[in-house]
Amino acid sequence: MAAMRRLRTGATLRAALLAGGIVVAAPALADDPSFLTLGAGSFDFLENNRAAQVELQYRSDLKLWVFQPMVGVSATTDSTAYVYAGISLDLFFGSRLVVRPSFAPGLYHQGDGKDLGHTVEFRSSLEVAYRFDDRSRLGLELYHRSNAGLGDHNPGEESLMLTYSIPLSKPSDR
Repeated sequence: MAAMRRLRTGATLRAALLAGGIVVAAPALADDPSFLTLGAGSFDFLENNRAAQVELQYRSDLKLWVFQPMVGVSATTDSTAYVYAGISLDLFFGSRLVVRPSFAPGLYHQGDGKDLGHTVEFRSSLEVAYRFDDRSRLGLELYHRSNAGLGDHNPGEESLMLTYSIPLSKPSDR
């Protein structure tokens, strides 16, 4: 009986914290602009196929329910390239910390890099960023890319990126 009460209390506490985080985040979310995001990091950093990687991404301020569209392109020193379009969600914890999951299908060109098994690859990511007063963000993004079984070969890869998001308008412009 006591264990059941602890479980209910824990679930209630988690729900309250989540709701509180969303309520605190609402004003911050309302005035965030579109972003141009620059990234640099390591492609396939958990394996032996490592390569330096750069990325350019546009994050729209358009809302599709709670999601925001994004498009991007990345390239590595092994001549791989990836073009994608998808959705993301900004989750605010206070006014400074932003956690941003995203998902995007895209087209992969192997170049001299890792064979991911298919031209169509899916990118799932999680970024944790610090939001400055001017709304720019400095973050760390981890993502996984794989073909989700579309090809006979599906090794996937993980990339780790340092990101900087530049707001495309100032808060007072909105």
